[in-house]
Amino acid sequence: MGVESMPKFLENKTVLVTGATGFLAKAFVEKILRVQPNVRRLYLLIRASDLASATQRLHNEIIEKELFRVVKEKWGANLDSFISEKVMAVPGDVSYENLGIKDSKLRNDMWKEIDIILNSAATTTFDERYDVALGINTFGAVHVSSFARNCINLKVLLHVSTAYVCGEKKGQILESPFQMEETLNGSSKLDIKAEKQLAEEYLNKLRGEGATDRTITSTMKDLGMKRAKLYGWPNTYVYTKAMGEMLLGLFRENLPLVIIRPTMVSSTYKEPFSGWIEGVRTIDGVVAAYGKGKLKSFLGHHETILDIIPVDMVVNCMIVAMVACANQSSQIILHVGSSWRNPIKFSSFRNIIFQYFTEHPLVSKNGESIKVDKGIVLSSMAIFRAYMAIRYVLPLKVFQIANAIISQYYQDSINDLERKINSGMRLAELYKPYVFFMGRFDDSNTEKLQMATNESGVDSHSFGFDPKCIDWEDYIMNTHIPGLKKYALKT
Repeated sequence: MGVESMPKFLENKTVLVTGATGFLAKAFVEKILRVQPNVRRLYLLIRASDLASATQRLHNEIIEKELFRVVKEKWGANLDSFISEKVMAVPGDVSYENLGIKDSKLRNDMWKEIDIILNSAATTTFDERYDVALGINTFGAVHVSSFARNCINLKVLLHVSTAYVCGEKKGQILESPFQMEETLNGSSKLDIKAEKQLAEEYLNKLRGEGATDRTITSTMKDLGMKRAKLYGWPNTYVYTKAMGEMLLGLFRENLPLVIIRPTMVSSTYKEPFSGWIEGVRTIDGVVAAYGKGKLKSFLGHHETILDIIPVDMVVNCMIVAMVACANQSSQIILHVGSSWRNPIKFSSFRNIIFQYFTEHPLVSKNGESIKVDKGIVLSSMAIFRAYMAIRYVLPLKVFQIANAIISQYYQDSINDLERKINSGMRLAELYKPYVFFMGRFDDSNTEKLQMATNESGVDSHSFGFDPKCIDWEDYIMNTHIPGLKKYALKT
């Protein structure tokens, strides 16, 4: 894989980005605008009813974010003219053919101009409605590849998947493509067309029966989880992403295709500045609840490896990959994570966050420091269920008996406990595949790409993505949690 200068490759190129308001896509767009202001144009596909709404979302949800601080400082008063010249919001939706772009002239112009497509559109909700997840994660990929085949100057299509399409495999997990009809448990063949038809039939039946929106959502969510587990995947998200990969491989033809499979994407390591993050992501829900004193126990095995990778490293890998694989009529899959070359165990992560919040406690609404302890580790689902029984189920039984004997006085407490039990059990089931994950993602292709950049004299400080350079204690203590507090928790 030959690698030329990254900024030089991007010069005068036109790039289409789907899922443009997402965390990873924002970081990708910022990087391009920062390192190559002479990019010809960035088309950003944004779900909106019209151009005005899409443009409004472009400014509110992308350009005005703190992430673009360095770009804003560079351009100053000329920022608006720079953005209007280089960036164009396109109202559309990958769930539809032609990406939902209704303006035929705009479509034709895009087909003539586009050099690079980044498909980062996805719904990442583990238990998303089956019809919605199929529309975006599975058939959205088909619509993007179809659009790409109409782009006469296309040099590469990058598709963002997830490393966890592997399900709950153990040991070394290779950068291997899926075959059509493949399942993870060796059950009957997976017929994607039939799955789509099944989802449509369920939806039409519910609507015909006059079901409420709430009932439709609940039923379609349950259907997605049921179908995923039938074929060996733990949830609707990774199942529909895996099917998207299958269809991309089937319809690729001669498209130069790069499938990026990141692991758990975290805050920026150093670019454009360290610690930026958007929202409470993956493991950060645990970190935030623990720091606030609301989490007294951890579900997970001591030996589980938390595969974390900073978002700027993922972006660097994406840009290097599109340069290296441009104009090659082949498919390559890249794991972008840390478990193979620089793993961090759950036990170490727990110790680090305990140390952080002991030294830098959060402050309660009363102005008092919130004290944390190491907490109980629930190292199996059996232990978790026993813990829930002792902590919640038995008190609930007591409340129910007291309520039956005395009055309605305890009803609020009963309802509160029932909510905690149901919520706790639901979250435990959703996150079980990850907190007890015993696989490690081989990244041989990604390592070859890293070596190619080194041999080509590419500035590793500007486009590095080698996880071996990360000191996890330093990163979590001095970059990630401070960034989480500042940008996501606003404390």
